[in-house]
Amino acid sequence: MIRRRIDDYGFLSDCHTAALVDRHGSVDWWCPSRFDAASVFGRLLDPDAGHWSLHPRDPFESTRRYVGASLVITTTFVTDDGEVEVTDALALEPGARGHDLGRQAPHTLLRRIQGRRGTVMMTTELAPRMEYGLTAPHLTEEGDGLVARAGPVTLTLSGDVALRRDGATARATFPVAAGETIELRLAATPSFGAEDVEARQVPEIDDTLAAWTSWSDLHQAYRGRHREQVLRSSLVLQGLTYKPSGAVVAAATTSLPEAIGGPLNFDYRFAWLRDLSLTIRSLWIAACPDEADELFRWIAQSAGQLDGERVQVMYGVAGERDLTEHALDHLAGFHGSRPVLVGNDAWDQSQLDVLGEVLDAAHQLRDQLGELDEPTQNLLVALANRAAATWREPDAGMWEARDAQRHYTSSKVLCWVALDRAIQLAPRLGPGADPDGWSRARQRVGDAVLAKAWSDQAGAYTGAFGSDQLDASVLLLPLVGFLPASDPRMWATIQAVERELGDIGLVRRWPQDPMGFLICTYWLSECLALAGETERAEAWFDRATACANDLGLLAEEADPDRLELLGNFPQAFSHVGLINAAWRLTETAGPPPPSHTDTDTDRDTDRDTDHDEEHGHG
Repeated sequence: MIRRRIDDYGFLSDCHTAALVDRHGSVDWWCPSRFDAASVFGRLLDPDAGHWSLHPRDPFESTRRYVGASLVITTTFVTDDGEVEVTDALALEPGARGHDLGRQAPHTLLRRIQGRRGTVMMTTELAPRMEYGLTAPHLTEEGDGLVARAGPVTLTLSGDVALRRDGATARATFPVAAGETIELRLAATPSFGAEDVEARQVPEIDDTLAAWTSWSDLHQAYRGRHREQVLRSSLVLQGLTYKPSGAVVAAATTSLPEAIGGPLNFDYRFAWLRDLSLTIRSLWIAACPDEADELFRWIAQSAGQLDGERVQVMYGVAGERDLTEHALDHLAGFHGSRPVLVGNDAWDQSQLDVLGEVLDAAHQLRDQLGELDEPTQNLLVALANRAAATWREPDAGMWEARDAQRHYTSSKVLCWVALDRAIQLAPRLGPGADPDGWSRARQRVGDAVLAKAWSDQAGAYTGAFGSDQLDASVLLLPLVGFLPASDPRMWATIQAVERELGDIGLVRRWPQDPMGFLICTYWLSECLALAGETERAEAWFDRATACANDLGLLAEEADPDRLELLGNFPQAFSHVGLINAAWRLTETAGPPPPSHTDTDTDRDTDRDTDHDEEHGHG
């Protein structure tokens, strides 16, 4: 039995959902139709929850790569008898190009086998298990294909290889000679009211590759440091976008553990407001304003009218509010890491930082959004008023504590951000704007943070008022413009975080956190860059980025001793952190020397820095 690691997986996307394929050619995660739909392949979370393997019959070595600027993966298998390539993709709508990519997805998994040298015996095993492994399907031969039916999903396999049925599993072994190409397609449709698969235009890998390339060609403006990693991260963010709404999910998976065998396993297949302003900044830097604009407009529509209720912190990809959590007790979990959860009860928490995230996002996009419509004006005014009225209240904080509410420093600072950005947006917010009242509230919030978040014992700003415990979330203070990195107390805080939370080679969230949290490591890089410590900033950036797997993908956390990724995967927040830190290094240390392939004839060399003003408390 192969012990799979999280970083063994590659990420496929059709901008509706994702599939994960490992380096041995097994698709172990696929939730057709939506990121948060039930899986038909779930071996990621239980050996018996479904998979589709495809690899040489005999011992092999494998390498893999993304094909150009795409989310199409080619894996090269080498045996004693020869060499084959397997190319995997989640199909995009035939003919879709540029910003239309992902609007309509055919929900089809494409696999192409090409013989390169000699003759290689290949073996494949198709074992779909619907509804997170609860249901084994009926397999029937229909026409030239194989159909798997169970519950709400029907899978239809077509292509150049006939599989033998064995209960709810189908298998085949077949030769692939040099120069030979074999195509396989697995289409998912609803079991009831389904469209006719045969009537649809057949999706192709080459067309899907052309679609990704066309999108990438429109998103090449970034010319700063670490350009290759930034552009790859922008593709990952696009792949984590549910294109029909513009929502960006936090990750493609549920319940991948923060520690192997541990209980901290959560469903991240939803969109968090907490991530909003940092995600929009990264999309602005590495993609273009269109994606950032779509994401903000989705938030404005999903939030609806607040009507005195608290602001919800997260939504489903189509704006769903009720994300009630429940355990899938029949699943063993990733290497025994239980529980396996669907839904996320953080949806019902109070997290005051979301007020600042949304208003900061609106401020960043103020020119792109143009004249605000009345519902958006009302939403932003309500958020600012909420910050003024509730900033004194405790909350669950950005780390979503489930034990007790506290007066988290980062939540207070994001309330300050909400008021600060609302003041600047006031001329666009209509008759409900109250810049004078917001200004008074901003002063009160700022004074409270400076007085109550500082700990003489820690010699730093700490994670909560009255606490002596360091918390990496305070690195946000200079990043959102509350204090400059050069402020003596802020600089002492940055150094304390680096010394005490960065002691394992990556930055932990708090002293008891056993693993490195990747976005916190990128935040430290940004703070050091703002303080003029560019060499140290680059070193921390490199440490975090070195945790990426061979395809450039990051999870939420990493074990720096074992060089193993942990947590849900791929993680949007980590790739957001990479993009923003690379841009910050470019802004403070300057762009890299031009290479022989760079030109300045048709694209901007950097992004408009007006969207990252430091305002400062005062």
